[in-house]
Amino acid sequence: MTAQAASTQALLSIRDLRVSYGPTEVVHGISLDVFPGEIVSLIGSNGAGKTTLLRSLYGVPRAKSGSIIFAGEDLSQVPTHQVAKRGLSLVPEGRRIFSGMSVLENLKIGQTSRADPAGAEEDLEWIYQMFPRLKERSAQRAGTLSGGEQQMLAIGRSLMARPRLLLLDEPSLGLAPLVVRSIFETLRTVAAQGMTIFLVEQNAHQALRLAHRAYVLSTGRISLEGPGQELLKNPEVKAAYLGGH
Repeated sequence: MTAQAASTQALLSIRDLRVSYGPTEVVHGISLDVFPGEIVSLIGSNGAGKTTLLRSLYGVPRAKSGSIIFAGEDLSQVPTHQVAKRGLSLVPEGRRIFSGMSVLENLKIGQTSRADPAGAEEDLEWIYQMFPRLKERSAQRAGTLSGGEQQMLAIGRSLMARPRLLLLDEPSLGLAPLVVRSIFETLRTVAAQGMTIFLVEQNAHQALRLAHRAYVLSTGRISLEGPGQELLKNPEVKAAYLGGH
């Protein structure tokens, strides 16, 4: 826990969460916390239940039992279309941008759930400063962007909601190593400006380097947790997720 987190109530607190697809339980009694101002990473192999956990925050699928407390409210029964209005914003796996629309139109879609529409233009300039390529290509169709540019756009679109908690699902997926490093440096910059981040990521090295704290998910259960830098040195994590290095 960071010094900032130690004196603060958790922004997101998940307790004994169980999630199923039909009769098959995928998430088995997970508990974790994300405190204001933190970057928390959740790492694990394919099929460990990372994306299922993240989607359950939006009720797709709906939690079978347990609680998802965000800013003091249990989200486990909140309708999916209402979750974003509570202050969560998701950068989904695979980016899911609107390829036929322009970069600017995609960004403006992100502002529809924000509480203060008057600040949208200021935030647009902030995003353009972080991602100058998006400004250069603002009138261009989003589907013509490179994979890295589309990921920048997906992050920018979520930030346009001015969320209290930014959720990211596998932001490094399918990107070249140089682009991945650039994306993670941007996330570090966003966090330094006060954004709370919960990152689900298969690239354990980048995720742990970025995180204040991290959790390791193995077959639907939390197997390890601790400061990101400590988990980087953990022999079990090294063997399972860092190629032994």
